[in-house]
Amino acid sequence: MWSDLLNSSYFALFLIVALGFMLGRIKVKGVSLDVSAVIFIALLFGHFGVSIPKELGNFGLVLFIFTIGIQAGPGFFDSFRSKGRTLVLLTLLIIGSAALTAVGLKYAFDIDTASVAGLVAGALTSTPGLAVAIDSTGSPLASIAYGVAYPFGVIGVILFVKLLPRVLGVDLEQEARRLEQERRNKYPELATCLFHVTNPKVFGQTLSGLNLGKMTGAVISRIKSGRQIMIPSAHSVLQKDDWVQAVGSEHALEQAGLLLGEREEGELPLVDTQDIQSLLLTNKSMINKQLGDLKLHQNFGCTVTRVRRSGIDLSPSPELELKFGDKLMVVGEKDGLNGLARMLGNNAKLLSDTDFFPIAMGIVLGVLFGKLNISFGDGFSFSPGLTGGVLIVALVLSAIGKTGPILWSMSGPSNQLLRQLGLLLFLAEVGTSAGQTLVETFRSSGWLLFGVGAAITVVPMLVAMLVGRYVFKISTLDLLGAITGGMTSTPGLAAADSMVDSNIPSVAYATVYPVAMVFLIIFIQLIAASL
Repeated sequence: MWSDLLNSSYFALFLIVALGFMLGRIKVKGVSLDVSAVIFIALLFGHFGVSIPKELGNFGLVLFIFTIGIQAGPGFFDSFRSKGRTLVLLTLLIIGSAALTAVGLKYAFDIDTASVAGLVAGALTSTPGLAVAIDSTGSPLASIAYGVAYPFGVIGVILFVKLLPRVLGVDLEQEARRLEQERRNKYPELATCLFHVTNPKVFGQTLSGLNLGKMTGAVISRIKSGRQIMIPSAHSVLQKDDWVQAVGSEHALEQAGLLLGEREEGELPLVDTQDIQSLLLTNKSMINKQLGDLKLHQNFGCTVTRVRRSGIDLSPSPELELKFGDKLMVVGEKDGLNGLARMLGNNAKLLSDTDFFPIAMGIVLGVLFGKLNISFGDGFSFSPGLTGGVLIVALVLSAIGKTGPILWSMSGPSNQLLRQLGLLLFLAEVGTSAGQTLVETFRSSGWLLFGVGAAITVVPMLVAMLVGRYVFKISTLDLLGAITGGMTSTPGLAAADSMVDSNIPSVAYATVYPVAMVFLIIFIQLIAASL
């Protein structure tokens, strides 16, 4: 009976997944294999003759790579536009030194190309890298080498992260306080306060005439003139002894105080016809529009006091481009708020819905792009391949965000579910395929591959530590995040987070991880194509 069941691909698939999750949850001194344990169970099943259809593996592969690209796209391109360029250069150095180490050891020990590609992916614990290695070489040796190098790839990064602050003699908590203050200054917290209008220069002036928003960066949310409390418009006139409620950063409020008069803490009450609401932008036609284009004062009698995006409060400047899922804090007349809510969408259910058309269309475009053959002359040509094509298209589409009515994005839970499904299908198929020759390969060259994989793990981290610390002079916390992101090591990031009460390593990790993933794929493809 067991033989018949194991010959049934769907039974074997889910049995491998179930056992893999059981193994992945076992922790040894806080370290676990997590979902990567599935490939080790699959290798064992493959050794005993169980196989999963390759089409299932390819289906999982494109699903996994596409969802990664969709999530990483904005971060990937933003990393080139922000001051994280130093971290990006450090990441390129990590991937480049790993590739050079692998190539050098290949010629030193006469290792086949497929195994070298798998060693690079395993040493940097990159499942997308494994997918590219298999797709580029078409050999199960890549999977075996990945499995040999992977354990030290996980443990080596964790040990390096734990030892680095001690080697450098750095107090992480003290450094965290300094860097956290710098980060808060980049996205200053928004506050609310009252101003008593006492500056004679603004008496009788309209808000548009004063141009207060552009001059100070503060937003006027309500005005009290006499006993009347009103929602401001561009034509609202300030008079002596008026009270103005403003929202902005501390610097913006200080500038507003210089212009208006005395500052006091507190808020103006709302009258019965007024309200404050938090509205979600879920109307696709509003995406990428600038806030100033909505003319909220003129059309709805409302004022946006802040915009919350990805956990950060943004100042609502007229040039701010709106994105799907933005949460707008709006004050205004109730009727106007209702009309604005209809225009923005304000439908929380749409944040969790999944539109499968962009997913299917994006994968189709990615597969077609992967078929292109790019020639560089002198007989050398480069094709993105299945994984490279899907990843590049997903990155570009995610960065574009919207094409006509098509929204190239996915909700976080949907992305995570589809990515996990694709990864499990892929790991189960490639693991069973590689398991058929695992024992024979490890007997002939397993310890050699293990040593080479360990070198590919350690050398890039040493190079990154020396260059990052003494050439780029970046902080230790940023260095920890850059190293774990460049090594695509989530367990390494978890180790860094456990050492200090700060999210700075996570920010650096998120900045460099998409870059590391893309360049690792490119380097593995170059190794497979040119060696």
